[in-house]
This record gives sequence, structure tokens and C-alpha cells, in this order.
Amino acid sequence: MTQAPPLNSTVSIPMDSIDQQVLRQLQAWLDAGETAWLCTIVRTQGSSPRPLGSLLACTDSGHIVGSLSGGCVEEDLLERLARGELAGAGPELVEYGVEADQNERLGLPCGGRLYVLVERMGPAQRGAVAAINDSIGQRRCCRRVVDLRSGATEVEAVGHFYPLQLGSDRLEQTFGPRYLLLLVGAGQLARYLAELAMMLDYRVLVCDPRPQMIRDWNLAGVELVQGMPDDVVRERVRDRYGIVITLTHDPRIDDMALMEALASPACYVGALGSVRTSARRRERLPELGLSAAQIARLRAPVGLDIGSKSPPEIAIAILADLIRLRRQPAAGGA
Repeated sequence: MTQAPPLNSTVSIPMDSIDQQVLRQLQAWLDAGETAWLCTIVRTQGSSPRPLGSLLACTDSGHIVGSLSGGCVEEDLLERLARGELAGAGPELVEYGVEADQNERLGLPCGGRLYVLVERMGPAQRGAVAAINDSIGQRRCCRRVVDLRSGATEVEAVGHFYPLQLGSDRLEQTFGPRYLLLLVGAGQLARYLAELAMMLDYRVLVCDPRPQMIRDWNLAGVELVQGMPDDVVRERVRDRYGIVITLTHDPRIDDMALMEALASPACYVGALGSVRTSARRRERLPELGLSAAQIARLRAPVGLDIGSKSPPEIAIAILADLIRLRRQPAAGGA
């Protein structure tokens, strides 16, 4: 059984996203003088086991990091790379799922197609990979632009995420820091939210000033902080990659968190509660020194209105709203 952390403690977890893990390992291989390949899902049709932009890197010696499917596509790529069939002089686009028997053999969904760009990575690409890692480490977005004819790569700073773009002669892919999801209140709903959010690659932090709530938490992979939420928000939410959601139903806790979160750069601030509770909360918030514009940022009741009632359904509604906003970056979403 998982042991609860001591009171007044913080449990640390790795902060790297899936993309960061791939890119940092790729840089380590290049720094060591190894030849490596970077494989990116650049187009999909129908169902796909992994989303657009997913990365995989591998070496001559068979080391691999990242994922493009359940494993069969990876195995096929490694075999073809070992035979010297792919990505010789420049990047090469590889298509999977052309025929029904290939879908069955590779475990792809029926009718689904996957287009993977394979790039040979050597000393000439090391600088670009390092620049991406540096940008992510400084919590900034950057865009990688690849000339599909020559393989030449440039990295440029951008203000927010842009969807992956594949043209006839270039690939544009945006990378950025991992989103921090700060949940105020370590109750049942927070557990469902945290578990689903970690599957979607959020870094999850749960804050609660009540010792018994922290003591009873046993979901691995979540950072726990016992303390007043206004202090935690002020210390942890320092850029637009922060998300704060209050869940306790206790105004003495939730309102303190919202006081700081609505004045912070956080890209999303939400509060659990009914329409009536949310209206009363908006009436209280000016007393905490918040402006009308700051209060207008509050998403309450939090989540998409899909008729959710149970904690798992509410968690899905909240994450669905976050997914919707992250797919609309140009509008200033999460």
C-alpha cells in the first residue's frame, strides 16, 4: 500500500512531458556522437492510436524512446531503419495503413492511416534539438521548421502553440512547456481529475490546507502540498501554462485561491459549484480586490455543460473544456 507523505511536505515528481523526454534523450544521443532518427506523426486519416505530432527517437543500436502506436509500427520502422531503407539523404514520409492486411498486422484501427516523417539526426541537427530543449526548459514556446528536401532545420520563438503544419516542402511543429494543473481540494473529484489529466500529460499539483485530506491521498504521480491555496498559487502559477481549479465548496479555501489565480497569468481558472453558487461567488470576489475584468476570467460552473452529475462525469466535463481550449490556441486558450 502506498504510504502517505509526512504532513507539511511536498512530494516531487518528474516534470518532463512526453515530448521533452524524447527530445532530451535525442540530444543526449547526439551529444554522445551517436546517429539517431526522429520519427514524427505528421498526418492521420481516420482513427489513430497516437495524436498528430507524437514523437519517437531511436538509434543504430536499437535504443528507443517515445511512441507512435501500440508497438507494431515502431517495430516495423526499426527493422526498416536497420536495413538502411529509410531517411538516407533527407527526410522521408512513410505511410502506414494503406491496405487492410497492413492495418491488421500493425494493430492500426480499421480504415486508419498514419503518416510518419523519418529524419536522420546527426551533428547538423544537434543545435536545433538543443534550442528546443532550452526553450521548453525556460517555459517558452518555439517552432521547429524542417525543409523536407534537404533536412535543414530552423528553430524560432513563437508566442503560443500553433497546430502542426505539413506542406509540400516543409514541416512546422510547435513545442512548449508542460501545463501545470493545480487542483485546490484533495477530495474524490480531484482524484478522478488528476488521474485523467496525467494520462493527457498534465503535471498535476494538489493543494489542500486540511491535514487529513493530504494524509488520505494515495494516487501516485501527483505532487501534494499542504498549505493555504493563495500561497501555493502565488508561488507556483507564474506563467500562462498554469491552470487553477477549485473543488472544495468551502469559500474560505476556494476564494483565497481564486483571489490569486484570477490576478495571475494562468490561462484557465475554474471553480466547482452550481449556477447559484457561482453567482454568489462572483458577488463576493470584488470584496477581495478583484476587478470586473479579472472576475470575468472565472469559468464557473467549471467544465462543459454536458449534464454531468457524478465525480467521474464532472472530471470528464472539465478536461473536455481544457482540451477544447488547447485546440484553439490562437484564441488565447489553454
